[in-house]
Amino acid sequence: MWRMTSSAIVVVAATSALMLAQGLSNPDGIELSGSWAARNFTDAIGNMPGGGPRPVDYMGIPLNDTGRAWSLIYSQSQVSMPERICDYYAPTYIAIGPMGLRIWPESEMLTGSTTAWIIGGWADFVPITIWMDGRPHPSKYAAHEKSGFTTGVWEDDVLVTYTTHMEAGAIRRNGVPSSDQATMTARFSRHDDVLTITARIDDPIYLTEPYYLTRSFRLARAPLNPATHPCTVTNEGVEAERVPHYYPGQNPFLDELTKLYGIPQEAVLGGAETALPEFRKKIKDKYVRPSRCVSVPASTCGGPGTYPPID
Repeated sequence: MWRMTSSAIVVVAATSALMLAQGLSNPDGIELSGSWAARNFTDAIGNMPGGGPRPVDYMGIPLNDTGRAWSLIYSQSQVSMPERICDYYAPTYIAIGPMGLRIWPESEMLTGSTTAWIIGGWADFVPITIWMDGRPHPSKYAAHEKSGFTTGVWEDDVLVTYTTHMEAGAIRRNGVPSSDQATMTARFSRHDDVLTITARIDDPIYLTEPYYLTRSFRLARAPLNPATHPCTVTNEGVEAERVPHYYPGQNPFLDELTKLYGIPQEAVLGGAETALPEFRKKIKDKYVRPSRCVSVPASTCGGPGTYPPID
């Protein structure tokens, strides 16, 4: 009788210790929940609110001929169309947009395991669900949604996600496109109070090879709104049923970076080789360094968000 009681005590103690250990640690990778403020200095030109890259700046993007042609007919005034003012971006926007993230888990009540991670919506995209329960991706014939379909697995302390079934969107805020055939593999890694997202975008329609983006966020004390903001359609200068665009060969910004900074057009128009260090050797004899800064006032030369006018 004593031995049985001792054994029972040992089993209960061991079970209690295991439950305590599980309660004090996250059995599914590391803790990602919280409000994460965007650190937009990672790519200030591309991610600052209200800003973005210049209209024709595709450097470092592995565009194919189709992707380049599509980008050159795009006008940024399209976002002011009444039909698109309240439209949302594809999930790729978490790697290119200026906003922060609100992340929280959905747990299975019996075991406490995480069924899904939720990335709350914002002004520009709807909430994204990262399924962690092993469910398969839908058929390739299934409908594509604004949120796409995302699954995730832990690789040590890094959450690796895979997103399919996205609607057509953008991979740069000047209109560089992503098709509805694009997929995104993202890695969420946390180091103390810094969250880094590294995204790989594969698109057989517009890209010749994968395109990589990296964003950083810092844990915020003030909570972010986890819901998509309400939107009201108003007049932004573009009438209904008109799609602003440029005809092939008539984009007025085609040589803007060349005039401003002397960057050769073959670099501005992108392509896989423009992301490689060796490409600098190829264009070094074509690059013309500007002799002076011509912005007004002169004290703003090189300042953030300031650009010299084109003569």
